[in-house]
Amino acid sequence: MSESFEGGRRVPVDELLALVTEIFQRCQMSRADAALLADSLVYADLSGIHSHGVLRVPEYIVKLTTGGVNPTGRPSIVRDAGACLVIDGDNSMGQIGMDFATKRVIERAAVHGIAAAGIRGSNHSGAMAYYAGQAVAHGMIGIATTNALPTMAPWGGVEKLLGINPLGVAIPAGEERPIVFDAAFSGSSHGKIRIYQQKGWPLPEGWALDREGQPTTDPAAAIDGLLMPIGGFKGTALALIMGVLSSMLSGAAYGTELGDMQSGPRPGQDGHFVAAIRVEAFEDLDVFKSRVDGAIRQIHECRPAAGVERIYAPGELEFLRQAEYRAQGIPLNGVTLGDLEGAAERVGVDMDRYPTFRKVAEL
Repeated sequence: MSESFEGGRRVPVDELLALVTEIFQRCQMSRADAALLADSLVYADLSGIHSHGVLRVPEYIVKLTTGGVNPTGRPSIVRDAGACLVIDGDNSMGQIGMDFATKRVIERAAVHGIAAAGIRGSNHSGAMAYYAGQAVAHGMIGIATTNALPTMAPWGGVEKLLGINPLGVAIPAGEERPIVFDAAFSGSSHGKIRIYQQKGWPLPEGWALDREGQPTTDPAAAIDGLLMPIGGFKGTALALIMGVLSSMLSGAAYGTELGDMQSGPRPGQDGHFVAAIRVEAFEDLDVFKSRVDGAIRQIHECRPAAGVERIYAPGELEFLRQAEYRAQGIPLNGVTLGDLEGAAERVGVDMDRYPTFRKVAEL
């Protein structure tokens, strides 16, 4: 699900990307790694997924400077079975290890038809669609998942034992936009709840429980409490499965081994899983894309319920939002703008080099 930030101050995409890249360079990252990390966050904001966007910059600065993450970490393949890889992220930011792994599985899937990689020695990796979507340009289906700090209880419990462990899937289409799904197995995420807290909004019902397992719409009680799974017991089961794929295939930390919300994650213990499926290993690519187009058009042509103007395929709203935000700028709320400017100045960025951004931040 994406969040609408109508009324937020709009920041030009190129300027935001340049600023965030420079911030991460000031944290001792290489230019290429800083640009990749910045691009992953701006991509999320472009898609309207502000919980995984530049809101994360102050948190990432702490990770890279005093939080134990290696800003110059270099991922490497530590186990190679042809179509199956284990990759060690060298305690780099998760985006660095996940991008490395995604490119390797796309290369291997071109040869073997299917390829997958488990990643260990990593950290927070952002939005899963950023990686799954890379496969589409190669005529492949992309799949990506990651572990996360425990914020959910097993169904019927009140202890934080399960992460929300999101899944991203991207499927190529022909004339239509690709199908792209990226969601956690909770009704929300702590990033989204933080945004609601910033805005002073109550949470939608069904997002969270307090520490005693009672439903709450109070963001503070939700952060102290539990996230609710989607689909009841099915959501907790799927979160468990994604956690196993993300951690136990590569030897990364699972569940409570990763850390907790109070003390934060243990650096270099995150795990991820990414896979690519080359469509032409199974079916003619044009035929496949045409059939996917047909499935998407069925969705578009479905009779809508009362009050619904149009039905969208998964990922379609995000593509439309990307086009709008590239043309008009990304809307960011005042808290995020202030936090971002403060973070930039803390690491020595000269904000006078970003006049549009400073002008927007001062409004």
